[in-house]
Amino acid sequence: MNRYDAILFDFDGVLADTEPLHYACWAEILAPAGLHLDWETYRRDCIGVSDRAMLELFAARAERPPAVESLLPLYEVKKELFRRRIAEMDVCRPETLALLHGLRDYRLAVVTSSGRLEVEPVLERSGLATCLQAAVYGGDVARLKPAPDPYLRAAELLRATHPLVVEDSEAGVASARAAGFDVIRVSSPAQVAEAVRARIS
Repeated sequence: MNRYDAILFDFDGVLADTEPLHYACWAEILAPAGLHLDWETYRRDCIGVSDRAMLELFAARAERPPAVESLLPLYEVKKELFRRRIAEMDVCRPETLALLHGLRDYRLAVVTSSGRLEVEPVLERSGLATCLQAAVYGGDVARLKPAPDPYLRAAELLRATHPLVVEDSEAGVASARAAGFDVIRVSSPAQVAEAVRARIS
């Protein structure tokens, strides 16, 4: 008998290797505004958090901190740049695709703080969309990770009582644990297939 009745996957950094692209788009958009963003800061402080929290971080790091609201237009430009660039890339690993297509005994969902318009095209193009029974995007819950809301919502949609979560960020792990769910933490998409198979075997 399976220990888990569902597996809930984060998207960026788990199902798809998109964090370097997110970083590159942010860095490019922020630079003309005099805001420098290095990879280490992005990796440490920005992965898995809400876009609003990221904008607050960028503003606070500026030599002359601007109002967060003044950065909102830059965020819209960043989203459009990301959507254009990701449409030209393959960001899902073959072993991850094979894993999800083989998990027929589990209900599957993606749970992400990213927006639907950024994630759905990748899921469709890669073929992952056909494997998923539910999806929770950034706009679907009142509170994003690290609050438990996204994972609780996914479990509700799947009618799951014992889900396993796969995450790469501090905020995501905190969210899953706050929901009361077991978590596998990975440091890159390259680890996902092996880590999940080891846990459920």
